[in-house]
Amino acid sequence: MSKWEFSCWSCRQTTEMEDKVLRGEECPHCHTDMHSCKNCQYYDPGAHNDCKETIAEYVPDKERSNFCGMFKAFEGEREALPDISSAKAKLDALFKKK
Repeated sequence: MSKWEFSCWSCRQTTEMEDKVLRGEECPHCHTDMHSCKNCQYYDPGAHNDCKETIAEYVPDKERSNFCGMFKAFEGEREALPDISSAKAKLDALFKKK
């Protein structure tokens, strides 16, 4: 069986996997659910139900484990997290009362 790298949506750390991600598994680094929408290759914020897979059932909590049969673990590099503190500081400066 071949090994592959799983990349967690929450902590962005990778874990070497030998098999598919099971529903009850947690990230060994941050303990978030691994079988969740945000860890799926079909997850797409802005798409209908935030999913590129059109036959997937609606899952209300995208960060929790679910029973979706269309789940395919995200592989590859994740985008960098946005710098929220910098954007917030700019907004605070813009709307600062005098």
